[in-house]
Amino acid sequence: MFIIIGLVVVLGCVFGSFVASGGAIGPLVSSMPFELLTILGAAVGTFLMANSLGAVKHLPAGIKKAMKGSQYGRADYVDLLSLLFHIAKLASSKGFMALESHIEDPQGSTVFGAFPKIRDNPHVCSFICDYLRMAGMNATDPYQMDEVMGNELKKNMREEMHLPHALQSVSDALPALGIVAAFLCGIKTMASISKPPIVLGEMIAGALVGTFLGILLAYGIVAPIASRLGGVVEEESSYLDLVRSVIVAHLQGNAPQVSVEIGRKSIPSDLMPSFQEVEEAVSAAAVA
Repeated sequence: MFIIIGLVVVLGCVFGSFVASGGAIGPLVSSMPFELLTILGAAVGTFLMANSLGAVKHLPAGIKKAMKGSQYGRADYVDLLSLLFHIAKLASSKGFMALESHIEDPQGSTVFGAFPKIRDNPHVCSFICDYLRMAGMNATDPYQMDEVMGNELKKNMREEMHLPHALQSVSDALPALGIVAAFLCGIKTMASISKPPIVLGEMIAGALVGTFLGILLAYGIVAPIASRLGGVVEEESSYLDLVRSVIVAHLQGNAPQVSVEIGRKSIPSDLMPSFQEVEEAVSAAAVA
C-alpha cells in the first residue's frame, strides 16, 4: 500500500511541478513511449541475462511481497511463542521421543492443531519439525544445533535476498540506459541538423527525456521497491530465527518459560509482544 502511495506522490510531484512551472508537456508525452521502450526493453534484457530462470519466475511474487509487506505480524509471533512453549514443556516432562507423533504428522497433531496458521505453513512447520527430529536423534548439543540452524537461516537469507539485489542492479543500470536512449535521440537530431530551429528544439527536448526517465525509474521506482523487498525479507527471517532461539535455549537446559522468554527478546522491537501477552496466550491455547 505504501509503495502505491509513494509512487503517486513521486509522479505527482515530479510531473505536477513541471507543468505548474510552465513546462511544455507535449514534447515529454510524445517522446516518452519510444524512450520507455528503449530503456525498459534494455532493462528487461539485462535482467534476463543476469539472472536464472528461477529468479525471473519469482519476480511477480517478489513485487507482490514488497507491496503487501511481511506476512508475519505481532499475533503470529505470539502464536509461535505459544507453540514452542508447549513443545518445550512436553519435551521437558516426557522427553523428545514424546514429540515423535507430533513431528511426523503435524496435520494430525493436537499441539500443532491449536495453531493452524503455523501448521498450514509448510516452510515454518517443516523447519520446526526437522530440528525437533534431530534433537530426538540425540543431536542435543546446543552449540552444534545453534550453528546448524544458523547456517540454514543464512542460506535462506542469501537465496531470498537474490531478487532484491537483482532489482538493485537493474536500478543501478537504468540511468546509463537512459543515457543510451538520449544518445540515440541525439544521433537522430544531428542527422536532422538542417531542419528549422523549432523542429530541432523539440528533437533535443525529446533526447533529454531519455536521461530524465532513466534517472526517475532508477531512483524513484525500482530502487525503492528493491529496498522495500529486502526489508520484508529481513523482517520475515526474524520469524524463523525465533524458532532457533527457543530450541537452542531449551537444549541449554532452561525451563520452557525461560526458553520462550529468551526467544521473545529476539523479536524485532515493533513486533515484540509483552511478557503478559505471551503468558495469556500460552494459558488460553487449547493444547491437549
